[in-house]
Amino acid sequence: MKKNNSKTTNKVSIRALVKDTISSQDQKTVTVLSSLLSIEKKIQYIPDEAIEEIAEYCNVSINDVWSVASFYTNFRFTPPGEKILDICWGPTCHLLGSQKIIKSAIDQLGISEEGETTDKKFTVRYNTCLGACAQGPCVSINHKVIGFITPDKIKKLLLDLSNN
Repeated sequence: MKKNNSKTTNKVSIRALVKDTISSQDQKTVTVLSSLLSIEKKIQYIPDEAIEEIAEYCNVSINDVWSVASFYTNFRFTPPGEKILDICWGPTCHLLGSQKIIKSAIDQLGISEEGETTDKKFTVRYNTCLGACAQGPCVSINHKVIGFITPDKIKKLLLDLSNN
């Protein structure tokens, strides 16, 4: 019974956060896409409650919201890890060795591909471009770009972040 109460409380707080985020957008026209973007910016993912609230707020069906949300591959529907590691694998970074960076990072974190570590401390994502080609290969940790990464540097960086 207690689990249901905390689950309900969590849903209520997510719903309140979502409603507040949707209604506080700084633009004249609020759309499904603008609402999805606002919510993801605020809480890093799109929970089921957000889909329902956006549908109600924008006066569209839940299917309409899902069709927009699922069209864009950058939306995520589960909470990310505490730290988000984006590894650039765009053309320049790829030519400069990003595949070795990816292998080194996922080996260090004990995962086999992009996604969350079992302890939810890290989310690893492959990014098509971080916009820092002159510093390639590069990564981003919580939106802070770090350039000239090597396999050894990424291992040390992840080890340092794991200890914090």
